[in-house]
Amino acid sequence: MTPTSFEELALAAPIQRALAEQKYSTPSPIQAQSIPILLKGGDLLGIAQTGTGKTAAFSLPILDALHNNPQRTRRKSARVLVLTPTRELATQISQSFDSYGRHLRFKKTLVFGGVGKNPQIRAMQPGVDVLVACPGRLLDHMNEGDIELSGVEYFVLDEVDRMLDMGFLRDVKKIVAALPKKKQSLFFSATLAPQIKELAHTILINPTSVSIAPETTTAEKVDQAVCFVDKESKKDLLFNHLAEQQGKGLTIVFSRTKHGANKLCKSINSHGFEAEAIHGNRSQPQRERTLTKFKKGTLPILVATDVAARGVDVKDVTLVINMDLPNEAEAYVHRIGRTGRAGATGHAISYCSPEEHEFFMDIEKLIQQKVPVSINHNYHHEELAKLHARGLKSPLSTRDNGGKTRKGGGGGSRGRQGGQNRNPQGKRRSSNPTGENRRRRRRP
Repeated sequence: MTPTSFEELALAAPIQRALAEQKYSTPSPIQAQSIPILLKGGDLLGIAQTGTGKTAAFSLPILDALHNNPQRTRRKSARVLVLTPTRELATQISQSFDSYGRHLRFKKTLVFGGVGKNPQIRAMQPGVDVLVACPGRLLDHMNEGDIELSGVEYFVLDEVDRMLDMGFLRDVKKIVAALPKKKQSLFFSATLAPQIKELAHTILINPTSVSIAPETTTAEKVDQAVCFVDKESKKDLLFNHLAEQQGKGLTIVFSRTKHGANKLCKSINSHGFEAEAIHGNRSQPQRERTLTKFKKGTLPILVATDVAARGVDVKDVTLVINMDLPNEAEAYVHRIGRTGRAGATGHAISYCSPEEHEFFMDIEKLIQQKVPVSINHNYHHEELAKLHARGLKSPLSTRDNGGKTRKGGGGGSRGRQGGQNRNPQGKRRSSNPTGENRRRRRRP
């Protein structure tokens, strides 16, 4: 029988106390189905979208196990390893462990790139109970003898689909190979593509599968609109929308590049609005300070690259503006999913120039719906709107905004997989949109 309240779950009293203090009473579907399985010690294959409560689904039973079976930590190792693709997700998971385990005694640390290694090395010297890490920096420490994984009893691989999209498959396999055979493994992904199934088969032993279909897709619960507009008019249109948005909640403005995000942020501030940028070139402390202000509501506008598309979970975001359309249709869904959180209705506006029209056609094909066209502004590109209504591609959309001919013709992820971000051996190049440190890019 599926539990309908946290009180029905056999979680330790200090954890129940923390949940009650945070007024958490009813588990989400992924929590209600996963927690009883994990409390019994079984492996789990969880298929669920971002924002469904996966972090609590694995952190609560893990904290329960640590509480019920306290052990001395092994030097340079951890009892729990949570592997996640980005710094933002790692930070969120770490905060969840702190929140749910506020009445427990356990040691925890974070390991990811973009910050100094020495504090991480010092934290791991005596060993920790919980290690939340990103693959690249964790491998750096392992290769240098600063971290070893022989003490891991619980292994969580989170956002597996995103991990593979970012080219971490080889790193993940090396980390998995260093883990002890006897452990409880938890595997979470939004999708179950063949490559993900294969990876799950190598990690999990007789797992129980839990699949949570979203009640509504992100695209369905977000009020979307597209503005067809010349590239040169985008900023003026943005300032109009930001003026209309004042006092109505938080706004995320997405830029395709880090340089573009910095320029855009400076322009927004020069027009009397308050904004800060978040992207892979900013240090981790800078990103954390910016996100903290944004979550508290003291910073009304966040300018972001796709590094924030999965990793910023702020319930008060009421508007997402795609200043630049992403060249991967899937990124659009993750972007607009930053609004409409926790059952609330959100709004997303996309600016589509003739150069980006093919990207937009890919997006509508992916979400299987037509995005309403907004003409209630002074910059409407009537010719482009007519072409789109007839299903015709803009003659300028075969080139990206940098003037380079797009590869793969169809755009989106097909173009990237066709060779734009990979070398002749099929390996990802060293560019890293998350700022997550990779093995061959060692930092001092």
